[in-house]
Parts: sequence; structure tokens; C-alpha cells
Amino acid sequence: MPQEKRKRGRPKSFKDNPEQNTNQSVDRAFDILEILATTPGLSMTDIADRVRMSPATAYRILNTLQKRRLTDLDPENQTWHVGSELFRLGSAFLNRSSLVERARPVMRNLMEVTGETANIGIEREGEILFLSQVETHANIRAFFQPGARAPLHASGIGKALLSRFDRARVDKLIPQDRLEQFTMKTIFDKTRLFEELDHINRQGWALDDEERTQGMRCIASPVIDHLGEAIGGISVSGPSARMPDEKLVAMGNAVRKAASDLSNRLGAP
Repeated sequence: MPQEKRKRGRPKSFKDNPEQNTNQSVDRAFDILEILATTPGLSMTDIADRVRMSPATAYRILNTLQKRRLTDLDPENQTWHVGSELFRLGSAFLNRSSLVERARPVMRNLMEVTGETANIGIEREGEILFLSQVETHANIRAFFQPGARAPLHASGIGKALLSRFDRARVDKLIPQDRLEQFTMKTIFDKTRLFEELDHINRQGWALDDEERTQGMRCIASPVIDHLGEAIGGISVSGPSARMPDEKLVAMGNAVRKAASDLSNRLGAP
């Protein structure tokens, strides 16, 4: 019987056991980085408490990361932040695709046409990952920091993408029948969600009607690549007061056109 060919990037003696083939120190380091990314300016004691490790262990990890410029210590306040090197490493992810580069002029135009903040995002690990944003000139605006995440079922881009996925893929991404409810308008029943996705697919654009954040609306449409697959979504978001019902169709058509323009730039059929 021929010997099974080992996968590239693994040692010859490698045995695929996810529970054993991880490094606890690396895992803890990333726990710290994730906390600092969402809650900057924490003291070493606060960080240790949040990741449930001893202050001594947290201090060693933070100092190791600092030497690599992955964390940064404010000496005056004795608080920790993510470092500049983490941004450089994260930017390498964007270099894998020309999506953001090609989206920027489309997003700028969409922001000018609608007067609201334009966003681009993709699906990653069952969530929406925001890659870039062109902010509106208005004083009150929506803000999604690059790298921020949002739930698929309660975001405009998430629902726009789900509307293009087949039922099996949606079930894999959202296996539970009862979804997390964020506001009174969140669609938390999966049967109701599928009805919404059918409507979005026919309409060409999705509406997040205060389903994630009260007082905020988002309109999104899927972006298609050269293979005809939905690889991301483009959206506009802003206060519900500036996106009333009577403007939704016009804004939805503008977002759908922007998504179509970007898809064409990517060679969509």
C-alpha cells in the first residue's frame, strides 16, 4: 500500500491532532493581542485578569511582544497598546488580494453619491471582516475600524453575502437555529432569515435596519469575482435619521451599482 503523502509545511513525523499540536505560549500571546486590539490602554494587571494568567506570565509575554514591536507600553500611564509591527503584519493580509485597492475609487464615489460612509468587507470564519472604509464628511458617522468584525446575520454585508451562498454553506456558517439578538429588530429566527435572504437576492441589496446597533442603518450589495463567486460586500452606513424609508430604494440602487462596478473591475462575468 503506497505511503500517504504528507502535507507541505508539516514535519515528517507530524500527526494531525489539533488538541496536541498547539503552543500554549503562542496561544496566550494572541489572547493578549486580541484584548489590546479591542480594549487599548490596559494595565498589565488588567490584562492578566482578562486572560486569566498570573501577572508574571503576562508581563513576560508583553515584554516579548514589545521587543518585536507587537505591543507598546505607555511609560507615563503604564498602560499597554498594540504596536506598529502588528499593523504591518496585518497589512500583509490585504496584499493577498487587489480587492481593497480596486475598491477605493468605487467607495469614494459611493460616499459622494450617498453622503454616507462606504465600507468593504469579506466573510472570514463565520463573521464579516471589515477591510477598509471611506468616511462621510458629516459630523455624525458610522465607523468600522479595519479588522473590526460583525455577525453575518445582523449586518448589511453579511446578509448580502449570505443571499448569494447556497443553503448548505449558510447552514455551515450559521449552524444554530436561534441566532444572537442584538436589538429588537435583529432577525434571530433562521427560517425568517432565509426568507430575508431570498428577498435580498431578488432585490440586489440588503438592509441592516438597526439590527446590530440601534439608530444605525446599513445598505449592502455583494461583490462578485471573475469566477462568479461572491467574495465580499460593499455598503453604506449611517444614522437612521439620514437614511429614512423614502431614500432606501435610491440608496440601495446606488450601492448595487457600486458593487457591480467593483465586480466588473475584478473581471466578474
